[in-house]
Amino acid sequence: MTTPEPAGEREGAERIAKYLARAGVASRRASEELVAAGRVSVNGEVIGSPGTKVLTGADEVRVDGEVVSPPEELVYLMLNKPMGVMTTLDDPQGRPTVADYIPAGMPRLFPVGRLDYTTTGLLLLTNDGELAHLMMHPRHHVPKLYYAVVDGVPDAGDLTHLRKGVQLDDGMTAPAGARVVQVRERTAAVELTLREGRKRQVRRMLSAIGHPVISLARTAYGPLTLGDLPEGAVRPLSTAEVDALRASAKGAE
Repeated sequence: MTTPEPAGEREGAERIAKYLARAGVASRRASEELVAAGRVSVNGEVIGSPGTKVLTGADEVRVDGEVVSPPEELVYLMLNKPMGVMTTLDDPQGRPTVADYIPAGMPRLFPVGRLDYTTTGLLLLTNDGELAHLMMHPRHHVPKLYYAVVDGVPDAGDLTHLRKGVQLDDGMTAPAGARVVQVRERTAAVELTLREGRKRQVRRMLSAIGHPVISLARTAYGPLTLGDLPEGAVRPLSTAEVDALRASAKGAE
């Protein structure tokens, strides 16, 4: 193999970060950090510029000495994650992970975003690094819908607080959609729509207004809805659903 020609001189060549994202190595931003750290080589030469372009099938790309390439087949699965399952592919403590729910014979898939250990609901699993990047990038603001059962019943002032933003220890949250959908004697069900993804954000926001979460599930991610998928079950996404996800991410800036 030879050193890649200068950027832009080969039809179909793409920036190394995009290539690595499509290969499922890391997000574009994290891939640029891998390049900066000297962990990426192209055709045997360590590269230092994130502007380096490569051509699939013509250039050999390695990360930490291991050859990486975009998958030949892109797979998209929806999982209804049960409680007590880690949103990782392995766990040093031996706890169940989402990898346990990927059907046999599938290529290596990874979760798009995270759900807490005790949170259930919609989780996207794929080997499409480019779509994962679009869905998770903060500037795209892809909405996520959560169904939370909380202690007590939020009043109009509490909902206004959620809608305008809540002060947390890591700053003010972005405005959120919030509504009470069911009231019981001492609890309520609240639907909360977020366009950002801080750690344990839903739980922290609801605790901040005096209504701690009892149970929490994510029921939608962009245009994708959980529907009646049983807990612990997976299903493939349709072509229309994948196209809708991509359009949602690109159009939500």
